[in-house]
Amino acid sequence: MNQERVFKVLLGPHVSEKATVLADKQGQFVFKVATDATKLEIKKAVESLFNVNVAAVNTVNVLGKSKRTARGLGKRNDWKKAIISLQPGQDLDFASSAE
Repeated sequence: MNQERVFKVLLGPHVSEKATVLADKQGQFVFKVATDATKLEIKKAVESLFNVNVAAVNTVNVLGKSKRTARGLGKRNDWKKAIISLQPGQDLDFASSAE
């Protein structure tokens, strides 16, 4: 996988209450990823960017909510999130790994 695709696959970490609990208790990390990214691409991108070994990748397609605006109904964009499980004994450190 070329370096340009790596940066297009991972869009950034997804920070929520559930994601924080997963990171603290189970060593799983949640990322917002491109909607066309496959599990294998996500695994290779995380391994190359953060120098860790990925045990499993679970993905969820999140549907955008319908919202009312002054001009009628609108819809937020659909997006995809990936839950990354690391090998035992490994940890992701966003501050020092992202250079």
